[in-house]
Amino acid sequence: MDETPPDNATSPSTDPLEAARGGHFRVYLGASAGVGKTYAMLNEGHRRLQRGTDVVIGFVEPHGRPQTEAMTAGLEVVPCKSVEYRGSVFTEMDTAALLVRHPTVALVDELAHTNVPGSGAHEKRWQDVFDLVDAGIEVITTVNIQHLESIADAVEEITGVAIRERVPDWVVRRADQIELVDSSPWQLRRRMVHGNIYPPSKVSQALENFFRTDNLIALRELALRFLADETEEQLLEHLSRYQTGVVWETSERILVAVIAAPGTEGILRRASRMAARIKADLHAVHVHRSEGSGRAGDDQLARLRQLAEDVNAHWRELESDDPATTIIEFAKHHQITQIVIGSSQRHRFQELLGGGSVVRKVSRLAADAGIDLHIIARREEPDDSPVRSGRPGPEERP
Repeated sequence: MDETPPDNATSPSTDPLEAARGGHFRVYLGASAGVGKTYAMLNEGHRRLQRGTDVVIGFVEPHGRPQTEAMTAGLEVVPCKSVEYRGSVFTEMDTAALLVRHPTVALVDELAHTNVPGSGAHEKRWQDVFDLVDAGIEVITTVNIQHLESIADAVEEITGVAIRERVPDWVVRRADQIELVDSSPWQLRRRMVHGNIYPPSKVSQALENFFRTDNLIALRELALRFLADETEEQLLEHLSRYQTGVVWETSERILVAVIAAPGTEGILRRASRMAARIKADLHAVHVHRSEGSGRAGDDQLARLRQLAEDVNAHWRELESDDPATTIIEFAKHHQITQIVIGSSQRHRFQELLGGGSVVRKVSRLAADAGIDLHIIARREEPDDSPVRSGRPGPEERP
């Protein structure tokens, strides 16, 4: 959203509260369940209501927490709709009813939620949220760091828990304001022991699994790093608008070579995290032969293209019988400083090239061109790897 004042503007808003709101899409980000995101969202709703703003609850999931449930009192609730699916009845946000009600502010919990099939126009709640935002409704929402697409696979490795509900990074980065709801790992575990997060019957299992101290430390670090990236982007945007004499240019550019093979999605996500840490542009490049890769390969490439979009990578498809040379030529033309490639699967490269290793040739050519090369271990993903279908429950639950 462009917040540059129009040419005929004479002064900023005289209402400091309105100026502090920062736009019409706000995200409360947390490291895990139980940090207080929903409570903070509801508290903000009460503050807006006290200032005379038209606020409604579009969807809230209190998870049986008494303090969170108490915070809903006094706020208008737009009734949810009941949806039958595979013999069970589920409750979903009624986006159509919210659009008709058209409040100034809508509180919508769990941005990464997957809607029950057939319950509405969209598969994901974040798509419903954008329908509200596009209609001029300000939305305040919540999400946990493990649900971000570029981070989810790392969280799976750290915690050993599948992250099935995911949201593209660009969705969260589009927010006008992101606020971290923080809690130390030790405080979070104390809240768990006191029954403020899960019922007593689930506490022991949760503390021994997802809510282990080392897991919580890692999740908090991921959340802080993501927010730090956002803060730096805001600073750079400010400099570009109001201090035109200050020049900042990205010095690092990363290319990730992708192929239609198991494990490539993980390599692309790893490259996106590397790029985010150093504020580098990311290019995802696929080189295919002139005869094409077949239907199965096309399906895999479609998933990779979508993932590249989700993690803000520039997607390019090139045609060549010499992938290694083509990758290096592309890298030199686009001033790429680092290349990320998956470890060699010799049997697959023999299929594509009639023998030899693309990785070995890329390594030699990259060294000649003065480009750093990162070879990432390729981990095959299971056939039922996190999809974005069905109605899985929150993965942080024990």
